[in-house]
Amino acid sequence: QVRLVESGGGLVQPGGSLRLSCAVSGGIFDIDAIGWYRQAPGKQRELVASATSGGSTNYAYSVKGRFTISRDNAKNTVYLQMNSLKHETTAVYYCTADNLWGPFNWGQGTQVTVSS
Repeated sequence: QVRLVESGGGLVQPGGSLRLSCAVSGGIFDIDAIGWYRQAPGKQRELVASATSGGSTNYAYSVKGRFTISRDNAKNTVYLQMNSLKHETTAVYYCTADNLWGPFNWGQGTQVTVSS
């Protein structure tokens, strides 16, 4: 069983930075990629960034150049560094374990709120 635990969310001012963490445990060898999704109130869940076990990364167009996904294999942890935060960044962020078909397990989510 794959377990995903997000942390690092909170309240931040516009233009500020925040780093989210996703601790992965159990069944890690079944994972082809780790993804970050977000869901804002009244909006559909959307992919923010993902990283494959081979080192490839993908980003939503809206966050390119501002967000960076990375991993520390020794700690079984994936990070999402978020810079130049905007009001529309506000959402619940989820870490996902992906196979070749897509996400098959989700974390509980962590709230990110951008407000002055």
